[in-house]
Amino acid sequence: MSNIDKKPIVSKKALLPFILITSLFALWGFANAVTDPMVQAFKKVLELSNSQAAWVQMAFYGGYFCMALPAALFVRKYSYKVGVLIGLALYATGALLFYPAAITEQFWFFCLGLYILTFGLAFLETTANPYILAMGDPKTATQRLNLAQAFNPIGLLLGLLVAQQFVLKNLQSDDIENYSALSESKKALIRTSDLMVIRDPYVILGLVILAILVLIAVSKMPQSKGDGSIPSLSHTFNSLKKNKKYVFGVVAQIFYVGAQIMCWTYIYQYAEAIGMDSETAANYQIVAFILFLVGRVIGTYLLRFISSGKLLLIYAFAAILASLGTMFLVGEIGLYCLVAMSLCMSVMFPTIYGIALENLEEEESKIGAAGLVMAIVGGALMPGLQGKIIDIGGFGVNDTQILGLSEVNFSFILPLICFVIIAFYGQMTNKYYQN
Repeated sequence: MSNIDKKPIVSKKALLPFILITSLFALWGFANAVTDPMVQAFKKVLELSNSQAAWVQMAFYGGYFCMALPAALFVRKYSYKVGVLIGLALYATGALLFYPAAITEQFWFFCLGLYILTFGLAFLETTANPYILAMGDPKTATQRLNLAQAFNPIGLLLGLLVAQQFVLKNLQSDDIENYSALSESKKALIRTSDLMVIRDPYVILGLVILAILVLIAVSKMPQSKGDGSIPSLSHTFNSLKKNKKYVFGVVAQIFYVGAQIMCWTYIYQYAEAIGMDSETAANYQIVAFILFLVGRVIGTYLLRFISSGKLLLIYAFAAILASLGTMFLVGEIGLYCLVAMSLCMSVMFPTIYGIALENLEEEESKIGAAGLVMAIVGGALMPGLQGKIIDIGGFGVNDTQILGLSEVNFSFILPLICFVIIAFYGQMTNKYYQN
């Protein structure tokens, strides 16, 4: 690994396209952070169960799964820039759909908007991640991706601040202790008002994305596209299937994204179980995102000295300890452990991504990137499963105990299992680097 520090992470020639593409990482981070608190917001406003409200995440991360491969095939045939523009157009369309959704007051309409929005994010992530990996020496590829991904938590922080200051703080349903006991006429007035509060950040975001789309459309940026000698899909798929490091990387990514979304989504339910309101809980999530940013910066630096597999193993082991603390420690100490998990998770996505795509041919990398973006489906499936665990005793978050633990504490056994699997992948790839 000593040769890494002799190579620049980003060359001067690639600096401008690196900056332009890196800005996209903050954009999808913003969308992620604004959406996570909406699970709790919709639960209160529309009187949903925890598992019903988890359809927000099902729609959001399900869109990634459905669009990742078509996006990769498009980028494989055409240019990165066109892929980015299509991604931004879909992103803006999904966000702007929140306007008619708020008028109809239908939960499925909001989920549809999120679903289309993430079609755009799938295009952006399928394009940006492999492009960043290709912008320089292969030996610094994972480090370069970690650097670009460090801008993702900046978007996360901005998104969470918007959710806290302009959504959670202004929800009338969250201020009423027994909202469900109100008359239907009073609830209807509050529901209409609250859904408009939820709508506004997305509509403004959609307009901002349209402005960015125009900016990129008129900007000159080096592009890479197919040269007419593209290998067949069957050949590419067969080659990827034989690559154990890639296949297990996709599996590890599924469990990582599932763990991340569970930890960020259910921080509000965990806080609710200890008597904390959503607005205060959002402060803890802000701290979690700051730790996420700090962890990525530290991880990017550490990759100059230790292998990707070893770094992943170390962070996964720390996440296992934090998960155990979240489950077995009561009150705010357990909440601190849940917040600390963000530090432990910080390097996992880009490090798994970089390891899995390492040494692949360019065309294999484009299709391989789709598999890793499709792995984001873990964020669609696992929060719903955790919500079902929390709903075992009722729609509250602390209705019963499971094996001596409150249901919300016990539900964090799912992230624990995810981190154990990620640790195995880190150990496997660490041995690979040593051989």
